[in-house]
Parts: sequence; C-alpha cells; structure tokens
Amino acid sequence: MTKPSLLELPPGVQLVYLAEGGANVIYRFVSAPGKIVKKEFKKPLSPPVIESLENCTLPAVFRDKLLRLRKETAADLSYKEIVQNFNTIVRPLFKPEELVDQTLIRLPEGLIQRCNEQLHVDEVNGRRPKKRHGGYLSLNEPFGLLITDMTTADDPSATLAELKPKWLIQSPSAPGNAQRCRTCALREMKNHEARRMGQKEQRSFCPLDLVSDHLDNVLRATRFIKGCNDQRRLAKILLGNLTLQKLQFQQKSRHEVGLLGPPALSRGMSLDMTLRDCTMFIKIPRDEMSPVEIRLGDLDLKSGAGGKSKYWRDLEMNLIDGGWYRGDSQEDSGCALHRGHIST
Repeated sequence: MTKPSLLELPPGVQLVYLAEGGANVIYRFVSAPGKIVKKEFKKPLSPPVIESLENCTLPAVFRDKLLRLRKETAADLSYKEIVQNFNTIVRPLFKPEELVDQTLIRLPEGLIQRCNEQLHVDEVNGRRPKKRHGGYLSLNEPFGLLITDMTTADDPSATLAELKPKWLIQSPSAPGNAQRCRTCALREMKNHEARRMGQKEQRSFCPLDLVSDHLDNVLRATRFIKGCNDQRRLAKILLGNLTLQKLQFQQKSRHEVGLLGPPALSRGMSLDMTLRDCTMFIKIPRDEMSPVEIRLGDLDLKSGAGGKSKYWRDLEMNLIDGGWYRGDSQEDSGCALHRGHIST
C-alpha cells in the first residue's frame, strides 16, 4: 500500500490570527480569488510576470479547517510526534466525528518568520493579549496542523459552547469518605488560597453532574457553561450524550492517575491525564431540528517528564492531607458527591 503524500500549504495563502494559548497559535485561512501583482519592465515588449499571490483560491481540503502553528516552548515536542501520538493512541478511542481532527501539513518557506513579525506588530499595536507577549512561533518546526474549525464562522446564527469535562469519575486515590470529587476538591483548595490572598474565587460546575442521568443535575452544570444562553437546551443535548459517556468510560478504564501514576518517563501512560484535561466543543445551530456538532479537542498527549509527574502526585497528596476531598473546610462546593448524586 502506498503511503499518502504529505499535504503542503500553498505559498500564497493568507492567514488571519484567531487565538492562541501557551504552546500554539491558531489562524484562519482567507479564501479569495488570486490577485496577480505585476512587475514593471523597461522593455515594453516584455510580458508581465507574477511576483506574488496576495491571495489564493483556497483548496477544498483546507475548507472548514484552521491552521495551528507551534510556539517555541520548553517541551519542544514536534508536531510530527504530536500527530503520531494522536493517530496511534488517541484516535482509536473515539469516532472521527467525535474528535477535533489534526493533520500534518508542510509550511512554505518564510511563513513562520512573517507570522512572528506580525505577532510583534500586534504587540506594539495592542492587538495581542499582554500575557502572550514575547512568545513566538518555533523557527525549527517545518510543519503546521490542520484542525477542525469548531467556530461558528460558517453559521453565524449558531452558538458555540465550550467546556472542560475534567474528571468524570472520582480519583482512585481519594479517601473512601470523600464528600467532593477531584475537580471540586481542587477548586476549593484553590479558592481557599484565593481568599487568603484577597483574589477572586473560581465558580464552576461539578463534572459528575455532566454525566448524571437526571436533567436537573445536568442543568445545574450548564448554568456555568459559557457560549449558550439556552441552558436547558444545552442540558438536553448533554443528557445521555454518547461522547461524554465514552469519555467517562475511557477515564474509568485508564485509572493510573492520582497517586497511581503516571510514571515520569511514560508518555503512553500519560494518556490517563490527557483524557482528564481535554476540551469539549458543542456547536449548536439555531434550528433545533438541525444536528448538533460535538467534538473533543486539546488531546495532545501529556508527558509526565520534566517534573510534571511529581507535580501531579504532590497535588493529589495535598488534596488528601489537606482534607479537601473530605470537605473539612465546610465550604459548599456544590459537588454531586456532597449532594448524594454519585456517578461512578
């Protein structure tokens, strides 16, 4: 069987900055007819030549896609490795339509330099978030990633809800008398520190409510989810949702978390933590009869190396020893465990 050829980004493609995180910048493609820029010649009989394509017609393979470019970070994990991990470890766990897809694509020469120059200009002009200043794209990464576009650009009347399902089951190393799930325990520990420092507290949902078989419990969670004003409709969408149930099953199956792991140098075992830190995107059309698109993203395989594994274990010990699982602080976290609505 012949190996499929690698996609290449057309040299004339135009990009628009969309968003960025600590490790990547996301761009949207600009699709427009190619415009020929003519160069003047002294000889009047010389034909005009194409010096550049200010815009290019976007090939079909790039439609409904965004471009993800890698920043220079301490982890320095190449996109080739990221895609290989995704294809061999993550992709087999879900259906294609349940995932924000990612495909390796070779970048044209000079693109990264131009993007970095624009990021610097955006800093000067105040168009780039201040907390991202100084972080630029890796000049040693020859590839980008084509990812599924889960924005509402193709349907402005639709809404996009975004949430972190986190731990849909309790941590296996939590005490037996726990009154808080892992997520609620961690939030209360952080809120305790925030109150001590005079900072703003976090408010969010209990992940166990998301996988409840009672609509009222799911509705309790959707009140904290931004992007969809119709909380009841969102709750009905999430009630018994198969993708959520599958994610919960995978978390239950991959339970080497908490004090059980993952080992510092075991990238494969870090899938257990990756499945507990992904993002769910829910694209909801205005027409209630139209299909809702639900995909899981942020599934780059986490590594326990570089002190991360120790951090995860130390965090779990702090939650246990500090009584945050037991609810010793007597703060009402709204956790389903405390209310007696337990989903295991």
